[in-house]
Amino acid sequence: SGQKVCYGAFKHSCYKLAYFQDLSRRVGFQEARQACEIDGGALLSLESEAEQQLIENMLQNLTKSGSGISDGDFWIGLWRSGDGLSTSSACPDLYQWADGSMSPFRNWYTDEPSCGSEACVVMYHQPTANPGLGGPYLYQWNDDRCNMKH
Repeated sequence: SGQKVCYGAFKHSCYKLAYFQDLSRRVGFQEARQACEIDGGALLSLESEAEQQLIENMLQNLTKSGSGISDGDFWIGLWRSGDGLSTSSACPDLYQWADGSMSPFRNWYTDEPSCGSEACVVMYHQPTANPGLGGPYLYQWNDDRCNMKH
């Protein structure tokens, strides 16, 4: 399920948002990736600040739609393969887009990525959380464990 929206101005002209209020329907990174591929797409790769802003606007519109959307981060297609417990200073450079995009654009939250066992990336969407050092937990990126349900 999800809502598909198309625009002409970006490399990826169509986007599909899937938000599940029911926690039991949320999935891990690989499940989300497979669902996108079965649907003929890929997990989101963000290639510019303008595209990031477009997605933020889409999420704000979803929130305003009266659907009762609440806290719940969204998987994006950025992940780190390899040793799984990378803690070196090079760790942020090891993240790659699942669809093969070479975009260097990043929108990490303050002090992210934390690396270690967290190798898959979410876009924060926690409107009820108290702001942290980087401000509200809205739309910036955070690495998380790949088996977490989002």
